[in-house]
Amino acid sequence: MSAPLTTLPPALERARRPAALIGLVGSAAAVVGLFTAPRQFYLSYLFAYMFWLALPLGGLAVLMLQHVTGGAWGFLLRRPLECAAQLVPLMAVLFLPIAFGMEHLYPWAAESPGAGLHASELREIYLTRGFFLARAAAYFALWSLLAYLLARWSRAEDAAPDPRLLRRFRVTSGPGMVLYGFSMTFASVDWVMSLSPRWHSTLFGMLFVAGQTLESFALAICVLLLLADKPPLSEILRPEHLIDLGNLLLAFVMIWAYLAFSQYLIVWSADLSAEIPHYLYRTAGGWEWLALFLVVFHFFVPFLILLNREAKRRRGALLWVAAALLLVHALDVFWVVVPSYAQGHEVLPVPGIRVHWLDLAAFCGLGGLWAAAFIRQIQRWPAVPMGDPRLAELRHGE
Repeated sequence: MSAPLTTLPPALERARRPAALIGLVGSAAAVVGLFTAPRQFYLSYLFAYMFWLALPLGGLAVLMLQHVTGGAWGFLLRRPLECAAQLVPLMAVLFLPIAFGMEHLYPWAAESPGAGLHASELREIYLTRGFFLARAAAYFALWSLLAYLLARWSRAEDAAPDPRLLRRFRVTSGPGMVLYGFSMTFASVDWVMSLSPRWHSTLFGMLFVAGQTLESFALAICVLLLLADKPPLSEILRPEHLIDLGNLLLAFVMIWAYLAFSQYLIVWSADLSAEIPHYLYRTAGGWEWLALFLVVFHFFVPFLILLNREAKRRRGALLWVAAALLLVHALDVFWVVVPSYAQGHEVLPVPGIRVHWLDLAAFCGLGGLWAAAFIRQIQRWPAVPMGDPRLAELRHGE
């Protein structure tokens, strides 16, 4: 069995302790906000939580996709994806503030189920505290089980290569991808769309799934390129692999853009009073400039760069594009989550865009803790799956 990465590359080694410190300071500041501005705290926390949750869940989804399809791209990204997926239980613990602060976020939780919402009988049953928490527990149990099984078998493969494990990966990952898609769709409805319970969209869950896979894939590329100078990655990573990764990143960008535009087009063409508030609250008071920024930098700029074959062959260019997409996607999550509170509580006129200090505190607090735990996971695993039979093929350039 190959030894873990006890010595990290300087960029990651230097980031671990500052990440933990930022996480502790940000969390402490957020706790202060809990007592001074509780409603803002819970809204800021939900925004930060939905962004950082996307990394382990998207990592789990892309990891299962890799096990089903195979390919050198997936082999190279497998360890960063496995390390991210292993943090699903951490996110389950960090969900507790949302569970305890439901009445501060969701209109349906502040009163009796469906009170004043003119909700259907089914929605009144669905939007209850007990059922909400039971569904959340089921989601995390499913995601944690899938992450645990894939990690356990991966460690067993490192210790003693066994062809039967490849079949276990495929047999589990196929249904697992379906279960992830359904469960994340329901989770996005529960945790974000129900902030404004009168509004609904059948594409909302798919858009969250696309954003999670894009976000986690971009993170995995960043980690891979930071580790690329250390063996065994330095022995197997070649320019054609970078092109494959760039092409897949381009595909994830296009899928996200397609779903985002499709949802907007459907709402705009239908022009229904129950649906258009979603975009009215996001295209007024300065929010329209953030929407334009996302159109340009979440789609057009990475799209044009990733069309260039030479840009994809250069490690530095691909690293910067992936890192930029991570940051821009955080703004996309902010654009989706934060206006939903005003929309659900029917605050008029539409509040102007602003960044509260709790937004930064919660984002840095959760992010610092998550990053420190993620770097620790990377340190505990070999850089590549040493028991995978494809490793010998890649080393020989096959």
